Amino acid sequence: MPSIDDVTNTPDELTDDEAEALLEDADLVQDMTGEVCPYPQVEAKKGLQDLEAGDLLVQETDHVPCTENVPRAVGDDAEAQVWRSGDATYRIYLRKQA
Repeated sequence: MPSIDDVTNTPDELTDDEAEALLEDADLVQDMTGEVCPYPQVEAKKGLQDLEAGDLLVQETDHVPCTENVPRAVGDDAEAQVWRSGDATYRIYLRKQA
């Protein structure tokens, strides 16, 4: 039986410690809890426009498809990683590329 990773194209996952450390260094945090696609993708793209290369945008969400759709929407504009809390809360970490 295939795993979820076999049928999705999600970014690399962060450990709890890595996720907390990066959250403290975030340049912009967007709370997208309760929002569904495509609104988080649009807000991520808008947020990245206001950041410099190397800055970090973190999006918090409870909508699982965002963990795949937001990184896909920003494409080469940002390097993406995700964190899954285990209680249906997710964070998408987007490091703006040059």
